[in-house]
Amino acid sequence: MSSKHIETLALLTLLLLIVSACTSETTMTENPQPPEGAARVVVKTSLGSFIIGLYEEHSPVTVTNFLSYVNAQHFDRTVFHRVIPGFMIQGGGFVHQGSQFVRNDVDPPIILESNNGLKNYRGAVSMARTQMPDSASDQFFINLDHNQFLDRSDIEIGYAVFGVVQEGMDVVDAIAAVETHRIRPFPEPATPVEDVLILSVRLQR
Repeated sequence: MSSKHIETLALLTLLLLIVSACTSETTMTENPQPPEGAARVVVKTSLGSFIIGLYEEHSPVTVTNFLSYVNAQHFDRTVFHRVIPGFMIQGGGFVHQGSQFVRNDVDPPIILESNNGLKNYRGAVSMARTQMPDSASDQFFINLDHNQFLDRSDIEIGYAVFGVVQEGMDVVDAIAAVETHRIRPFPEPATPVEDVLILSVRLQR
C-alpha cells in the first residue's frame, strides 16, 4: 500500500472517530442507571405512582438526606406546588392546609453534590435549593426535559441529581399536564389548581 493510501486511510479513520464521538455526545439523553441493588423509593401520588432509583455512589450525602426524610414520612401529604410543563415538577416541602401552604419543618441544609457527573436529563431527580449552593433540604424536582442550564459547568454551580424515575414517567407527565395558577406565597403561575398530593414515599423492599 502506498504512503498516500496509508495517509488517506488514517485521515478517514480519524474522521470516523470524530463523527462517532460527536454522535455519542449529542445523542446521550440519560444518565447511567443506578447499579443493581441500589435503593429505590415508591412515590404514591393522587395521580398515580412512580419509582425513583437512587444514586448512592454519586450523591451519598444527598441520598442519605432524602432517605432520612423518607424514613420520617416527611413527604406524606405534601404537594407538588410548582409545575412547569417542559421544565420540571417540584414538591416535597409544603402541606396545603385550608387556604394556606404551610412549610414543613426541615433538617439542616446539605452540601451541594452537583459535581458528580450526572446531568439534569429528562427523568432525573434533583434537589431544589435557593441561590446559596449548600441550601438544599427537603424539596426535590423531576426534570421533564434535559435542562442543561441546571447542570454543573465551568460557569454554573448546577443542581445535584440524586435519582432517576425508573418506572411511571407517564405519571410524572400527567402531573406536568395539570392546570395551574398563581397563588400566594408562590411568585409564579405554576401551582396546580387542584392539589397533586404526595400521599407517601416509601423505600421499596
